Amino acid sequence: MKKNSNLKLQKSKAHSYRFTVGRVLQVAVALVFLVFTARFLYIGISKTVNGQNLSQRTKQLYKRNEVIKASRGTIYDCNGLAIAEDSHLYTVYAILDKSSINYKNKPEYVVNKSETAEKLAKVLPLSADKIYQYLNPKHKAFQVQFGTGGNGLTLKQKKQIEAMKLPGIKFVATPSRLYPNGNFASHIVGLAQPEYNKKTNSEMLVGTMGLEAYFNDTLTGKDGYRISTVDASENQSPNQNQVYKPVENGNNLYLTLNSQLQSYLEARLTEVQKAYDPTSITAVVEDMKTGKILAASQRPTFNPQTKKGLTKSYRNILVQDTYEPGSVFKVLSFAAAVNSGNYNPNEYYRSGSVSIGGSTIHDWLTSGWGTIPFSQAFERSSNTGFVKLEQKMGSKTWEKYLKRFHIGEKTGITLPGEQPGFISFKTPVDQAVTAFGQGVNVNVMQMMQAYSSLGNNGQMVKPQLVDKVTDFNGKTIKGYQIKKVGTPIYSAKIKRVVLANMRKVLNKQSGTGSAYKMGNADIGVKTGTAQIANPKGGGYLKGDSNYIFSVVGVYPTKNPRYCIYLTIKQPHLAGTTAEKILASIFKPMMSRIITMAKSNNSTTTVTVPNFKDMTVAQASAKAKQIGLNLVKVGEKDKIIAQGIKSGEKLESGDKIFVYTSGKINCPDMKGWSFNDLHQFSNVSGVKLSMKGTGTVASQSVAKGTELKSGEKIKVNLKE
Repeated sequence: MKKNSNLKLQKSKAHSYRFTVGRVLQVAVALVFLVFTARFLYIGISKTVNGQNLSQRTKQLYKRNEVIKASRGTIYDCNGLAIAEDSHLYTVYAILDKSSINYKNKPEYVVNKSETAEKLAKVLPLSADKIYQYLNPKHKAFQVQFGTGGNGLTLKQKKQIEAMKLPGIKFVATPSRLYPNGNFASHIVGLAQPEYNKKTNSEMLVGTMGLEAYFNDTLTGKDGYRISTVDASENQSPNQNQVYKPVENGNNLYLTLNSQLQSYLEARLTEVQKAYDPTSITAVVEDMKTGKILAASQRPTFNPQTKKGLTKSYRNILVQDTYEPGSVFKVLSFAAAVNSGNYNPNEYYRSGSVSIGGSTIHDWLTSGWGTIPFSQAFERSSNTGFVKLEQKMGSKTWEKYLKRFHIGEKTGITLPGEQPGFISFKTPVDQAVTAFGQGVNVNVMQMMQAYSSLGNNGQMVKPQLVDKVTDFNGKTIKGYQIKKVGTPIYSAKIKRVVLANMRKVLNKQSGTGSAYKMGNADIGVKTGTAQIANPKGGGYLKGDSNYIFSVVGVYPTKNPRYCIYLTIKQPHLAGTTAEKILASIFKPMMSRIITMAKSNNSTTTVTVPNFKDMTVAQASAKAKQIGLNLVKVGEKDKIIAQGIKSGEKLESGDKIFVYTSGKINCPDMKGWSFNDLHQFSNVSGVKLSMKGTGTVASQSVAKGTELKSGEKIKVNLKE
């Protein structure tokens, strides 16, 4: 009985304990429920949590602020061929961390590394094994890149990889500038590079050199934006207002540069640079009547696409460096002497040397040529003769002419950092030596401005590099205007005297420029050999190579229009002469100019129509009607792009390339010009590696071969 009683007591206590615990739990649950209910009621009524409005936070969750990036304007040559254009490059990277899952619970990391490596190797310039190594780093990493092989990808390459739909493979876009011609007026065109903008929290292209820098505001567009609401699937929600600001793309520059002349000049300069390793070379070709610079370059130079050579040639020596021009300056002093009535060709003087203020000035031939008439001073480049002409003029008259030629003043050419130079004119010796180009520092474009007076009966015109500015749609905003500088310095009659003497410089018996004679071509030249100031102290450097050798030439002398001016500093002569070195640039360039001048007089320019959306048959008939030869690129029939924009000019008989999409078979390029190759590359996206000048003689890919993405064709050109 006692055992049963104890058992009942224990059961009663356990029941009481469970009951108590149960009540406590019920009360606790009730309290928690009341707290949550109160919290939910509070949130439902106030719609705030920790002071933040939930409605606004929800709207923000589905709100998208999209920045629409503006395109930088394109830089074209005078015929509408792209020299610098906007582009985007991409860097590919891979996410490896397995915690990366999207909202659909799908992996955002690399799932199959072997398969990913095999597929990426089809696009990237890396082997599958190398990519696999990158995907398996020695230390744990959230994400990895693929070195230089994964950088600088084109949009086409990016799309190819995206089409593979590889989990974990992502891209970072970087604004970029495409310079398709490599070493091509690099210091003139300049450079635009991505820079971080704190205001927009993104990178944007900024001009840092040349025209890219000078016209940075003109070329730079203004970004637009779009503010919209999306659903959970990232689709735009219906019946929701959008805020939209359209993008304003940058304006385009059309330069005065002629791509054919420029490319030919670059090739000549490269040959001389390799053969004679000078400290520097400058070269400019100008239409003196208009001031348009048709070609201009320098050595050392750099490739704006690859940046090769940039660190050693950052300065634009055409405008940022000044120098003593030497005897090419005698064109100016001779014109001044003749125009001021102080030149008597039949008067004689003693050549060889002349003393001024205790200093002796020598001719380049120190023994001189005996007693000679002033009519020979220019062709023989006699320093003593020009000192005597300066003395006849008097320092005040000569200084007046120096000012009228705007020596020591900037030209205002549209390039950054132009230096004005200076004139040393204090003593009689200073004044005398300026007559033959010493004691006066100039830049190359100042000399081009002065020489332009030969093409305009004594009236100088400003050298210019920009032919017109258009908006992004091609509408002209600002056209070309000839800009006269000052008033005429001399008359047409004086011009004819100067040009007659420039023709005499070519005379083998007495002239200093016989190396530049080109048969019966109607050209006139003046040579120069300027001493180089000793950077370590007073005086000048010694030695046969320590000079700036130069030549200026004009064509035709009957009615001058074109001017070439070349300088070469401290070449390694290697048994030859500076004149022969410069002639290897001057003569082929002048030959091209003469051919171009004759061609311009006999050919007809045509306006390129808009072929877009036409069938090939329709476009071919239209092209034939106006005298152009249509070249089809692609396998389809409807035209979607053309090599030269509508409204631009081509010569009758030129090719016009059109693109129709689809696979591209390699054409027979034999006989194609540089412009033809450029058009083909533009419409097809095929990269060309060009060697030589002239027209295509051979190509590395056979005619009819289907061209693959990223394939490069090597093309050899010959005269």
